[in-house]
Amino acid sequence: MGSSRAALGIGVVAGVGRPGPSRIAAPTPEGLLDVGALATTENTAFADLLTHPTLDALLAAGRGAWSDVLGWLRERLADPARIGPFLLPPHGVTPVLPFTVADYVDFYACEQHAMNGSEILRPGTARTAPNWRHLPVAYHGRAGTVVVSGTPVVRPRGQRAAGDWGPTRQLDVEAELGFVCGGPPRPAGEPVPIDEALDHVFGVVLLNDWSARDIQSFESRPLGPMLGKSFATAISAWVTPLDALAGAWVDPPPRDPEPLPYLRGKADRGLDVTMEVRVGGTLVSSPPAADLYWTPAQLVAHLTSNGASLRPGDLLGSGTVSGGRREQWGSFLELSWGGVDPVALDDGTTRTYLEDGDEVVITATFPGPDGARLALPEVRNRVLPAR
Repeated sequence: MGSSRAALGIGVVAGVGRPGPSRIAAPTPEGLLDVGALATTENTAFADLLTHPTLDALLAAGRGAWSDVLGWLRERLADPARIGPFLLPPHGVTPVLPFTVADYVDFYACEQHAMNGSEILRPGTARTAPNWRHLPVAYHGRAGTVVVSGTPVVRPRGQRAAGDWGPTRQLDVEAELGFVCGGPPRPAGEPVPIDEALDHVFGVVLLNDWSARDIQSFESRPLGPMLGKSFATAISAWVTPLDALAGAWVDPPPRDPEPLPYLRGKADRGLDVTMEVRVGGTLVSSPPAADLYWTPAQLVAHLTSNGASLRPGDLLGSGTVSGGRREQWGSFLELSWGGVDPVALDDGTTRTYLEDGDEVVITATFPGPDGARLALPEVRNRVLPAR
């Protein structure tokens, strides 16, 4: 991915150190910073938000508090001598899921992925469903099986066809951006206008929406995916605040037809994030998130347009990110074209779908100030055999 430096991130770790099950931390070149201890020592006005065992209180506090905390944190991270006494021990701490996932909704926001999927699964039919260019299509996932980077993923079992039950033979990766929502809860019946939508997005994570394609295919007629998706969704351990991506905003792609008014506004902009997917150390794909047809603000506006509530900790997935070339496709469904065109790995083996023992790593960079590239925290998981 070339030379880059880590973007600002904040998360939660558990392990040795001060009493308590977990604490809020931030990665630095020198080590993990105990954010809550530093804020308490300095008697900041927002110290109470940073001494919780999760990011939940910070997410609920809203954009004003986020700006205060992140401005303070940037200043402290720029002074290694000042934060030195608050670095956690180099061993014995482990990142954990940084916030309580309230709801998880996975969108289908990439046009190229939608077209590829249609051509693979329904050759000769329309390149996208009739409604796809009119609204951001999505399904409700399972919040309880969202896991943090580093968590092993057990190969799921299920019905692969009529009378055929067993471990999935088509375990897949989906390279996505995840948007972590926050701010005061938006009660039911009060849609979020598109130009207020980003006030409800605290930050970004990389997301792997693990999929069992054979189980998904059999169960998704006529309704949407359930067991083919619900066994695991992985996110990076550190949340990158949306403000840290200020230099990554880009105009959305051309749209035809024009979206309805509730999906139009100044906040309708995409993010120039370049992702990389590696399996067993081999770079298999470099999906460009700037190509997403539907943008983060549109996802929030559409989700709440019927009056659905929005809560701190809601997690919105972009859906698989894929570009126009094979080396930019963000899933093995596409990379192997439904299993007929194997992907070569550097060790001489090939993959149509993932095998037991495979380690999948998703990384990403985006443009920062002064032409620098900043890196989002990775999401990394290893496949374990079915139980």
